[in-house]
Amino acid sequence: MSGYSLILTTAGSREEAQRMASSLVERELAACVNIVSGVQSFYRWEGKLERADEWLLLIKTTESGFSRVREAVNELHSYELPECICIEIKDGSPEYLKWIADGVR
Repeated sequence: MSGYSLILTTAGSREEAQRMASSLVERELAACVNIVSGVQSFYRWEGKLERADEWLLLIKTTESGFSRVREAVNELHSYELPECICIEIKDGSPEYLKWIADGVR
């Protein structure tokens, strides 16, 4: 089965993560967004090693919805370069996958 995606992004605060999650579901760009707290990210930015406490968003949508989610993440995000990675969902419960499809316009 294909046609479904899990999109990953991070936010710098719980409030920002909640605002993004709510907006994505309200706009019917995602059927569900889970927020995982307690994420520590280590990365290089502008030549310096950085560390940040972040909130991970797990965004469930359709494969065809990815570009609209990416646009919304870029619009809603406070970061100059937000993470927006799409992972194909290869298989899953048929009922759950239908629920994702029904939740995305």
